[in-house]
Amino acid sequence: MSVYLTGEFREREPLIAAIGALHGAGFGAEELDLFSAEPVELPRGVLDRPTRISLAAVASAIVFGALATAFIYYTQSSYRIVTGGMPLFSFWATGVITYEMTMLGAIVAAFAWFVWESGLLRRRTAPVPAVEPGSIWLRVRCRTEEAGGALDALRGAGAMRVARSEA
Repeated sequence: MSVYLTGEFREREPLIAAIGALHGAGFGAEELDLFSAEPVELPRGVLDRPTRISLAAVASAIVFGALATAFIYYTQSSYRIVTGGMPLFSFWATGVITYEMTMLGAIVAAFAWFVWESGLLRRRTAPVPAVEPGSIWLRVRCRTEEAGGALDALRGAGAMRVARSEA
C-alpha cells in the first residue's frame, strides 16, 4: 500500500536538505513531487529527472523522413509517364515534402513525449495540495514500511508540518 507524505517548507535550503536526505534514504526523483505557487529554482542535480525528448524527436524525424521519401519514390515510380529524358524520382523535387514530414515527425514526437513525461495522461491517486503563496510542498510517495524514514527525513530537514494521506 502506498502512502503520501507531504512536507511544507518556507525556505529553499531546508527543502534541498530534505531532498538530499530522501535521496540518501533511497527515494528517487520519481517518488518526489514539488509544488509551489511560484517557480522554485533548485541547483543542478538536486531533483533532476532524465528526459528522452530529444532522442524521441530525432528518431521520429528520421523515421518520418524516410517513410515520406519512400512513399514519394513509390508513387512516382508506380505510374509510368513520358518525362522527356528527365528522371522519375528526383531528390530536388521531393526535398520539400521530405523536409516537412521530417519536421512534422520531430514535432509530434516531442509533443507526445512531453505530455507523457509530464504525467498529464496518467491518473494520479493523490490530489495536488492547495499551496499558499510563499510555501513549498514536497510530496513523497512511499510504501507503508518506508513512511517512518521519510517522515524523519522531512522533519529532520526542517519541514514546518507534514501531512500523511493514504493512496
